[in-house]
Amino acid sequence: MPPAVPAADVRPVILGGDITAYTLVRSFHEAYGVRPLVLNMTKGGPVGLSRLCDHEFVEDFGDEAVLIRTLERVGREHGGPDKPPLLLIATGDWYVEIVVEHKDHLAQWFTIPYIDMGLLERIVRKDVFYGILDEVGVPHPATVVVDMSTDAGEERDLPFGYPLVAKPADSSRFHYASVEGKKKVYICESEAELAETLRQVRASTYDGTMLLQEFVPGDDTNMRVLTCYSDREGKVRFGSVGHVLLEEHHPLAIGNPCVIVNTEADEVIEHARRFLEHIGYVGFSNFDLKYDRRDGTYKFFEINVRLGRSNFYVTAGGHNVTEWYVRDWVRHEPMEGLTIARGEHLFAFVPRSVIRRYVLDPALRAKALGLIEAGRASDPNVYGPDLTLQRRVYNAIYHLNHVRKFRQYFTDRR
Repeated sequence: MPPAVPAADVRPVILGGDITAYTLVRSFHEAYGVRPLVLNMTKGGPVGLSRLCDHEFVEDFGDEAVLIRTLERVGREHGGPDKPPLLLIATGDWYVEIVVEHKDHLAQWFTIPYIDMGLLERIVRKDVFYGILDEVGVPHPATVVVDMSTDAGEERDLPFGYPLVAKPADSSRFHYASVEGKKKVYICESEAELAETLRQVRASTYDGTMLLQEFVPGDDTNMRVLTCYSDREGKVRFGSVGHVLLEEHHPLAIGNPCVIVNTEADEVIEHARRFLEHIGYVGFSNFDLKYDRRDGTYKFFEINVRLGRSNFYVTAGGHNVTEWYVRDWVRHEPMEGLTIARGEHLFAFVPRSVIRRYVLDPALRAKALGLIEAGRASDPNVYGPDLTLQRRVYNAIYHLNHVRKFRQYFTDRR
């Protein structure tokens, strides 16, 4: 990539307080030495302890009206013709949806690198997403859409057997719904278990549809993550595939990759390119997919209309994600061709002991440990310029919590 712009040429404004937001703070610092402003409703955590950003705690920031009023104030205070462009980046689905919904209004202060509301409403619904995949010939698991306003006995006469996956068609709405025993994804082993899952969701405040989906066999090491960047003209200019070695298994975080090795699977990027250019997508997209050993295909599960929680695997592998934003949306550089990330690098925010004990495939476990020994590994929380005593303590506790979570999960499985 060309040299980075001076730090004075851009001011990132980041919405969120989790590890996703922190990796963006770190990535902007690595690329440009710039100091983002981060807005969220979390006083501590990885962002609250960082000395590389200006952090503003906003009470009730999860309320749409509060969020918009805050952005209006930030725009007036920090924006203007004599100040650096304010690049607005959201780290969660709900933040993205609110920013996109108010995009025309917020554009008077902010540069907003996201799609429009009409397209977002189509593709965040997984049932619509799968329909578009069918149009362009991209493989995905067999799926049945369930209308939650009726009690139609969907657990009977399905075109696939058990176990199966049940998940909301609209993840953002489900995230904020009150659901008994809520999980991000439900793995149902029997008709009775599926019936109970559907009963709990029907009794909740979630008013969207649910998807019943064939279970693609294989453990975490069959999962892949794909990050693409589409320029402002809707052309895919970058793709990076990560081979997931380990996922989180907490009910509300299930499926989030925590150990990834950069890999190459150009056919996956080509599938995504056909889909993204077909719908006229712009900005970063993040896909979850799984290798299906039964037919040798990669099945696409879902799209995030933003950078994923594990996006630092891209930056750690040599392609800083923030440079695509700045080159395209701040510098307005013309872009040509398609860059595909090559080479291997390990991304992990869990300690080595978790990798050694819980990555099930011996060859992949050895590869991961070998990359650590070779110095080709990165923990997004561990960044020299930000390693204050407080952060060292936070990182140690963060690692210990993951040791406990994985120990508990694998103990419960026995």
